[in-house]
Amino acid sequence: MDTNVVVSGMRSREGASYRLLLELGGDSRFGISISVPLAMEYEMALRRVPGLKRADAERVVDFLCEVGDKREIYFLWRPLLRDPKDEMVLEVAVEAQADAIVTHNVRDFKGVEEGFGIRIVTPGVFLLELEGEEE
Repeated sequence: MDTNVVVSGMRSREGASYRLLLELGGDSRFGISISVPLAMEYEMALRRVPGLKRADAERVVDFLCEVGDKREIYFLWRPLLRDPKDEMVLEVAVEAQADAIVTHNVRDFKGVEEGFGIRIVTPGVFLLELEGEEE
């Protein structure tokens, strides 16, 4: 899960990003993978969310670390993507052999689907796919 999805979900209780965050943990229909650098990125980004207290940002990251599949990254091939912060999302996804990266910035991950076989989807598309699996 890209940082922008986590931030978007914490900025508004409406929309697919928030619904995906609510879905995590317990009997979730999907999981996330996380690394130390990605957790740090989540926390730094959440601290910049207007109205979100530092303690609340830390609790969100603690929760994501609790429910997330922890991954250690032993390889780096940077730079591959336009945004250096997206590199750690890609590294975790590759290490975890993830099916998809959920992001609002699909264009920032251009070439990932062909190069790594990881689908790049928006939160809305991913949520629709999950809801389609229920039927």
